[in-house]
Amino acid sequence: MPANRTRLSPGLLLAAAILSLLWAGPARAEFMVCNQTLDVVNVAIGQQGDTQFRTEGWWTIGSNQCATTIRGDLQYRYVYVYANDVFGQPILEGSTPMCIDPKRFVIDGSRTCWQRGHIEADFLEVDTQQVARWTLFLTDSTPQ
Repeated sequence: MPANRTRLSPGLLLAAAILSLLWAGPARAEFMVCNQTLDVVNVAIGQQGDTQFRTEGWWTIGSNQCATTIRGDLQYRYVYVYANDVFGQPILEGSTPMCIDPKRFVIDGSRTCWQRGHIEADFLEVDTQQVARWTLFLTDSTPQ
């Protein structure tokens, strides 16, 4: 005896797909960095804090992988990114000086890095255009 099979119409399948997207909840706001180079990269992020700039690092991102560096709504239009290769050489040419450290860090303030025992590095300014979610793709031809 043949098994009974239920066939769904294309319209019903489309409606089910739309409902599943709606039930999934709102998209999470975040700033993500995807490494599309052939090398492992280390990434630090800078952004405006409540009273001053704050930098944070490091996210180590393998080739063809992504890392969420800011979770939650992007509070400010500009995010600052510093990235270097495994040899410590910068791979982005930024013009906004901020503080970093060799090991994992969170640093408040972007001035007088050396005097406070940190390293000054030039971060690339990324205009997120005031959207809630942004992905930066690092490629071998990322604008410098």
